[in-house]
Amino acid sequence: MKYRPLGSTGWNVSAVSFGAWAIGGSWGSVDDHESLQALNTAVENGVNFFDTADVYGDGRSEQLLAQLYRDHTDIHVATKAGRRLDPHTAEGYNRENLTGFIDRSLENLDRDALDLVQLHCPPTEVYYQPEVFAVLDDLKAQGKIKHYGVSVEKVEEALKAIEYPGVETVQIIFNMFRQRPAQLFFEEAMARDVGIVARVPLASGLLTGKYGSDATFPETDHRHFNRNGEAFDVGETFAGVDLQQGVAAVRKLNEVKPNGMTMAQFALRWILMHDAVSCAIPGAKRPEQAAENAQAADLPPLSTETMNAVETIYDEYIRESVHHRW
Repeated sequence: MKYRPLGSTGWNVSAVSFGAWAIGGSWGSVDDHESLQALNTAVENGVNFFDTADVYGDGRSEQLLAQLYRDHTDIHVATKAGRRLDPHTAEGYNRENLTGFIDRSLENLDRDALDLVQLHCPPTEVYYQPEVFAVLDDLKAQGKIKHYGVSVEKVEEALKAIEYPGVETVQIIFNMFRQRPAQLFFEEAMARDVGIVARVPLASGLLTGKYGSDATFPETDHRHFNRNGEAFDVGETFAGVDLQQGVAAVRKLNEVKPNGMTMAQFALRWILMHDAVSCAIPGAKRPEQAAENAQAADLPPLSTETMNAVETIYDEYIRESVHHRW
């Protein structure tokens, strides 16, 4: 495993870390015993940073990570707050609600202080409300949180968020199908020593190459119920790429994939070619997935020829429908 600085937190985090959405829910059936095996396998392969949220399984994911914490005190767990709001409005990001969310996560994770709290893809207006970030500053001063950051949908939101000096990390969708963050945001984040967490790195599994254009998913899987953005931002599902369009692009990517790596590892290694990225956070419901993902960090760098080929495929298959939306 390779490690990279996470902004100004003082942490060196595993380049391939662990996204814990899938073990909480919204990805079909999940088994807690198997999820714990996946988490422990990740640790055994050098993973030391785990990302979750209070809404993943209504606290289920946080509670599983609390069990991991008890055996591995040297890991870092980031959680997210805000999506418990119903309706999910900018007005809801107030002192009372945020404090309540933090207290609940402290209980779920069985901690005295949260390592890292991220606003969970709030409405764009929130980034223009300094009082919200002042609440996070106060919670940090109270000792309830050690660091804070944001998880965003749009590059615009990321650029605005890092104007606040307390924001130490930004979690943003970045993968072979969502390349826009690398244009301007990465440079600005590096200049401010802000850590970048690349989320949805495998485009909801699309970049693993395991799915055809006729793929179907259980009703409890967001790849079924959010295909057109019915439940939350459509960019969260397949990175906003049409399934048939994405499958066609993956077939072309597979043709340029270096020998000795899976498609998932190729997708993760591509992300890690960008020095601004602190870590990628693929999910895993099974131990073998966790091991495969972690091993991508130790693969050799991709050649300039391969990187150019990926960009060409993006330009031909993806850019027009995705690039300027987020």
